[in-house]
Amino acid sequence: MIRLLSRILLAALSISIISILPIAAQNAAAQTGKIAWINMETAILSCDEGKKEFAEIQKYVEGKSAELDALRKEFENLKNQLSVQGSKLTDEARADLEYDISTKETQLQRFQQDTQAEITNKRDRVFNYILKRLQHVIENVAREKGLAGIMWLNPNRDAWIDPTLDITDEMVKAYNGTYPVTAAKEPLTP
Repeated sequence: MIRLLSRILLAALSISIISILPIAAQNAAAQTGKIAWINMETAILSCDEGKKEFAEIQKYVEGKSAELDALRKEFENLKNQLSVQGSKLTDEARADLEYDISTKETQLQRFQQDTQAEITNKRDRVFNYILKRLQHVIENVAREKGLAGIMWLNPNRDAWIDPTLDITDEMVKAYNGTYPVTAAKEPLTP
């Protein structure tokens, strides 16, 4: 009877130990695994391709700003014309000028909204394109360094991390080596 009881107890202990082993192995791997951080926005904006693409977007923004300034000037001129000449104009001419002002104001608002949407779209497309390519580089660097994980550095979430664990610069160098920017390449932005 004692032998039977000891065998049952031994079997029960064996089963519980076997079920605990995978959990213990995972915990041991997590404790010994190295983790690094990357500031994704900095990496994307700092890599050669990011610099090139975002410089092109900046040129586009500057061009649109000049167009916006011209529209604003036309709008202000029409408003000034109404304030200066308003009392001297016929009712019909005054109504036409007020209609022109209203039309120009609507055009100005639509231009601002459309331009902002275009700029946001261009930025998002470039950001997502480089981010997708950067994922490949991140995986390669993680394997080479024997890292268990790479986390996105988020100043709003992360109170402090050891600066030696921030591998953003290393990722930028690896990205530039993997995807060198050439003058013959077509731009991402249309």
